[in-house]
Amino acid sequence: MASLLRKGHFLGAKLRGIRKRNGLTLEELSTRCIQMDAQVAPSVSYLSMIESGKRMPSEDVLALLAGVFQRDVAWFLDEHADGADAAAARPAGGMARVPLEPSFLFSKDLLQAAIPELLSQTGTTGRQFAHLLIRSHQEMSHNDFPDLERSAESVGERRFALTVEDLLGLARQHGLELRWFERRPVLVRDKDREVRSAVRSFFEPPNTVYLNQALRADRPRLKFDLATHIGHKVLHGGDGMKSAHATGGEMGGSPEGGSEPAGLRAQDVLHAWRDFECSFFAGALLCPKIPFRRFLARNQYRVEPATRLELTPAVVMRRMTKVSPYPYWHFFDAYPPGHLRAVYRGNGIPLPWGNMAQVNDPCPQWAVFRMLDGPQREAGSQISVLRDQDRSMLYCCHSLRTRDMAGNPHVLSVGIDLAPALDANGSNAAEIAAAITGECLRRRGEAAIPPAAATALGAAARVLNIAWVEEALLQPARIICPRSNRCPRPHRCESALPSRAREVTDIRAEILERRDTVPR
Repeated sequence: MASLLRKGHFLGAKLRGIRKRNGLTLEELSTRCIQMDAQVAPSVSYLSMIESGKRMPSEDVLALLAGVFQRDVAWFLDEHADGADAAAARPAGGMARVPLEPSFLFSKDLLQAAIPELLSQTGTTGRQFAHLLIRSHQEMSHNDFPDLERSAESVGERRFALTVEDLLGLARQHGLELRWFERRPVLVRDKDREVRSAVRSFFEPPNTVYLNQALRADRPRLKFDLATHIGHKVLHGGDGMKSAHATGGEMGGSPEGGSEPAGLRAQDVLHAWRDFECSFFAGALLCPKIPFRRFLARNQYRVEPATRLELTPAVVMRRMTKVSPYPYWHFFDAYPPGHLRAVYRGNGIPLPWGNMAQVNDPCPQWAVFRMLDGPQREAGSQISVLRDQDRSMLYCCHSLRTRDMAGNPHVLSVGIDLAPALDANGSNAAEIAAAITGECLRRRGEAAIPPAAATALGAAARVLNIAWVEEALLQPARIICPRSNRCPRPHRCESALPSRAREVTDIRAEILERRDTVPR
C-alpha cells in the first residue's frame, strides 16, 4: 500500500509538471482526453485527485494520458523526479533587450529631443513609430491585456460565434447609428508602388458609424469593423479619436497615409493606441478566450474551420497567438514586394523586415516571401531552420495567401517556436535543429527532415495538438536567414546579394588570420 501511495505521488507530480509545461489547465487536459477516448477520459476532479496523489489512474486512463503527452506509460511510473521544468522555462517576449548605457545618454530629456530628430532624418512617420512602440509593448506584455478581454466578454457575454445580426443588435444596444455609403476602390501611391485602396468604415462622433456598401457582401470583414466600432463606443465613449478603417495604402492604413509628414506628434500615438485597443477588443469579442480555445483544440488549430464561421483569417490567426496555452507564437501580415502591415512575436524571432521600411534583400525562403508571388499553393505549412550567425532556431508556420477588400494580394502567416515544445517533451531541441540544418546544408538549403528529428517533432506536435505542424513534416525543411546577404547556404539564393561592401572588421579579421605577418 505504501509503495502504491509513493507511486501515486510521483505520478501525480509528473502529470502536473508536464501539464503545466505545456500550458494546459485541468479542464483542457480533460477535453483532450475526451477527444481521444470519451469512454475512458477522466473528469477534471479526477485529474486533480491524480495530481495530488489521492488516486492512482487505471491502466486505460494512464495509457490515455501517456498518449496525450506522447510519453511511455513507464515514464509516469519510474519514480524519478522530472527535472525538465528548469529547461523548459524561458521568456516569451519579443526582441532581446539592449542595455541603455551610458545612462546619461538615455535620459528622458535627451530622448525627447533625439527621437523626433531621428524620425525626421530617416523619414519615419509618427504613425510608423507609434506602431513600433505598440508592437514592442505587446511583445513585452506577452499580448496580455485583461481589461480589454473583460470589457469584450462583458459586452458579448462570451458567445461564440457571434453573427452579423448579433453584432448589429449590439451596435443598436450601445446607441450606434449605422449609415451606408458607396465608394469603389481607387488607385493610390504607396511609396514606390500603386495599390488599390478602399475606405471600409469610419466613426463619426458621437454615435454614427459609416459603412461601405461593399461590406454587405463581405460578412467577415463587416463583423470585424462593427466589433471595432462597438469597442470604440464602449472603451472611449465614441469621442471620435479613432482612425478610419481602410484597405491598401501605407501599412494598410488610409489612402492618404503616404503623405504623412515625418516626425512624431502626440495624436499619432493616441490614434495608434486607440486603434490597437479597438482591434484587440474586436478579436476578444468575436473570439472570446475560453470558447475559442476549446474550438481551436477541437479543430487542432486549423484556420479553415474558423473562417467558415464568418471570421477573417487575420482575426483567427491573431487570436490564436493569444488564446493558445503555448506562448511561443509569431504572426505576420505581408504585402508585396516586402511591406509588413502587422507583426507579433511572442518568441523573439528575428524579423525578415520591419514595418518602418521595406528591405532590399529579403530572404526568399521565408514562407511569406515565397507565397507573395508565383504559382505556389494558396496555403501551406513549413518547418524552417533560421540561421543567425552561429545559432540555429527551429520554427513551423502555416501561411495563407489571400486578398484584402480592395483586391490587393497579401499573405498571412502564423507560426510557433518549436524549441520550447521539444525541450518540454524531453527532446534536445539544439541537437534536432543541428541535424536538420546539416541535412539542409548538404542539399542546397532544403531537405527532408531526418527520421529521428521527424519522430521528435511529430510527438511535440501531438502534445501541442497543432495539426499543421505534423502536416509540415511531409514537406522539406528550409534554411531561412534574417537577410539574404547573410545567406548560410552553400549556393546562395537567387535574390541573395553576391557580395557586400568590405568593412574594417573584415580587413582586421583577415590580417589577424594571416600566417605570414611577422614582427618588425
